[in-house]
Amino acid sequence: MEMSGLRKVDPVKHEQKRKEILGAAIRCFIRDGFRGASTTDICAEAGISPGHLYHYFPSKEAIIEAMIDLGLARSAERFERILAADDVIEALLADIEQTSLRFRPAQILNLDALAEAARNPEFARIIERHTDAFRRLWGDFLRQAQAQGRVDAGLDPDATANILIALIDGSRALPIRNPKLDIKQSVEHLRTMLARFLRPPEAQSTTSRPRSPRTSGPLKLVRKR
Repeated sequence: MEMSGLRKVDPVKHEQKRKEILGAAIRCFIRDGFRGASTTDICAEAGISPGHLYHYFPSKEAIIEAMIDLGLARSAERFERILAADDVIEALLADIEQTSLRFRPAQILNLDALAEAARNPEFARIIERHTDAFRRLWGDFLRQAQAQGRVDAGLDPDATANILIALIDGSRALPIRNPKLDIKQSVEHLRTMLARFLRPPEAQSTTSRPRSPRTSGPLKLVRKR
C-alpha cells in the first residue's frame, strides 16, 4: 500500500539546505557568540521557520556538532595538501597564517568556544570531542611526515600534537590581543620556531643560515700604532 502523504526527501537538496543553515548559524555565532545566538536567530538568518529547522537539526547543539564535523573534514583535506607539498614546514606555516593569523572568523569562534566550554559542561564535552578528533588528525599527519623523514622521528606525535594545537589557539588569539600585530614578522618567528621544533636534526644542520662574518670567529682587537 502506498503512503501518498509522505514526501520523498531529495538527498542532494537536503544536504544543500543543511549547508545553508550551517552558514547562517556560523554568521550568527560570529556576530552574537555561541551563547547569545538562539535557534530563532539562526532561523531568521537562514530564512526558515523553527519547524523547518528541526527537519535538519534537532537542536542548537546539533548544529554546533555539524559545524565541528565540517571543520574536521576540511582540516583533513588541508593536512593531505600539506603532506603533498615539497616543504612540509613551509606548507604548515602557510596554513597557520591563512587559517589562524589572518582569518578573523576562526579567531572569534575559537576564543568564544573555549570561553563557553569553561562555563558550560555540555559545550565542554563538544569541545573535548572536537579536540580529541583534531589531535588524532595531527597525530596521523605527524606520523606520516616522520615516516617520510620530514619531521623529527624523535618527537612523540601525540604530545607534539598537543603543543601544535596550543600553538594554533595562541596564533588565533594574537591578532585579538594586539590589533596592530605585525603578521609578517610573526610568520617569520613562527617559521624559526616550527623549523627548530619539527625538522629532523640532520635537516636543520643543512638548512641553517650561515653565521654573520662579524660573529663567525673570535673577535680580534687591532691596536693602532
